[in-house]
Amino acid sequence: MNFRNLILTLLPALALSACHAPQAPEIHVIPQPQQITATGGVFKVAGAPVSYEGVDARTAAQIQNFATRLTTVTGKASLVSETLQDKGFSFRTDASLAPEAYTIDIKPAAVQVAASDFNGFFYALQTLGQMLPPAFYGDAKAKADWVLPCAQVNDAPRFGYRGMHMDPSRHFWSVDEVKKYLDVMALYKLNRLHWHLTDDQGWRVEIKKYPKLTEVGSQRKETIVKKNFNPYVGDGQPYGGFYTQDEIREVVAYAADRGITVIPEIDLPGHMLAALAAYPELGCTGGPYDVWTIWGVSEDVLCVGQEKTFEFLEGVLTEIMDLFPSEYIHIGGDESPKVRWENCPRCQARIRALGLRDGNGHTKEQLLQNYVTARMQEFLGKHGRKIIGWDEILEGELAPGATVMSWRGADGGIQAASRGFDVIMTPNSHFYFDYYQSQERDREPFGIGGYVSLEKVYSFDPYDKLSEEAKPHILGAQANLWTEYIATPEHLEYMLLPRMCALSEVQWCQERDYDRFLASLPHTGEILDALGYTWCKYALGTAGMPGDEHPVRTPEEMEKYRSENHWDW
Repeated sequence: MNFRNLILTLLPALALSACHAPQAPEIHVIPQPQQITATGGVFKVAGAPVSYEGVDARTAAQIQNFATRLTTVTGKASLVSETLQDKGFSFRTDASLAPEAYTIDIKPAAVQVAASDFNGFFYALQTLGQMLPPAFYGDAKAKADWVLPCAQVNDAPRFGYRGMHMDPSRHFWSVDEVKKYLDVMALYKLNRLHWHLTDDQGWRVEIKKYPKLTEVGSQRKETIVKKNFNPYVGDGQPYGGFYTQDEIREVVAYAADRGITVIPEIDLPGHMLAALAAYPELGCTGGPYDVWTIWGVSEDVLCVGQEKTFEFLEGVLTEIMDLFPSEYIHIGGDESPKVRWENCPRCQARIRALGLRDGNGHTKEQLLQNYVTARMQEFLGKHGRKIIGWDEILEGELAPGATVMSWRGADGGIQAASRGFDVIMTPNSHFYFDYYQSQERDREPFGIGGYVSLEKVYSFDPYDKLSEEAKPHILGAQANLWTEYIATPEHLEYMLLPRMCALSEVQWCQERDYDRFLASLPHTGEILDALGYTWCKYALGTAGMPGDEHPVRTPEEMEKYRSENHWDW
């Protein structure tokens, strides 16, 4: 048989083989890596060995988890070796890479992963997972094209602080629910959980020195179910809950295994009604006080004219530091009314002793709060910790070394960075996830109001309007999810997702493309479905939580709807 006849004979077989050859899937990863280049071809995952060398125990555990997951979903064992292999998946340490950076080189014969630290390896695994079929996140063997598209990935985050806030004070979330929250944060490479543990509506962390904080302060007589009108409408159901110190440690360790640092918030000197209900002698009036059932700002604050208040705060923060290894402790400082201090003889005596006077646009009571902030900052500083406070701590004088969380828009952050303070951008205009995410209010679960769309989240640039000198003070960005009107895990997840996916690209990506992001949403939605999360599909054309979804209105229908309901977004 000559060569020509041989080729003619083989052509049908070659064509049949080509029809069954695995096709390289499209690459959809959120947040989009800084550099990702498809190189053609695929790597077959099923049964691929996994090897690593020179990594720490936490990294080894995550790599082994990855191999176990591959074995489960493909039905073919991915054997693990602690000596690097030339084939399959290999993970090696590259000290030249920056913290949290990683590289992935996917070729038909092997996948090589490199990083310099735990977070870098962990994020590489998240990228690999998202490049696989969504069934990778399921619980059992699944039929799928178990291949990875050949590609080269070079990736590192834009910002070091990539945060998400969680509020168990207004509605309490179990340890398992917190862990599920951490899991989805980790999937999208967020690395800070800001845990709002205390507020007027509930004290949620066990403090052994002050047991009444949880015995009394964690319980309220009922919960408001409608807007903060007077008289409010309550549900008549006692409500409470708190985390034991063992549970706190469990959550902190769980987060650390996912590259996440938990930053606790003990809000002071305002938002302390739950503490005052437990220890009324710490207030200016002496009480009695009740844990609040309504949403808003109480006029009652800690009495900072007496030393026992500072003894209390230092006692609480000492136990908080023992529970949380975080470099930062959030001390709140927001929405602290001054009317009690204005009429409190002890606070006024403290003001006179400190020589505080009205001036430069600030009252002596505002300067008294500066004193409280500085004193807590000094106390925590002696233990190697730093403070974060909401942007109200800028009012008056702020000691060097404090970090400002700018929530009332971005202006506070711009001002703070320009003054040399480190800043985390959390503007309510773009990053308040308790605000409605759909214009279909009548089809959405009842909420606090406002409107922050997916596109609005995506559009924010933490560097906007900042000078080159001020930009290094922007540590990163965070979204806040307050839970006054969010009482179920499904509602919590629905408000979080997919807006947190958009947030992750603001935090991670040097360059962003909203159309590319939207094109990745169906894929990430399949992942969220496989993991059992509830998420909003408004950007994909439906409004309302699962089970109560409706097609979105046309622009003409929306204009009529808004006009009839007098809702100004």
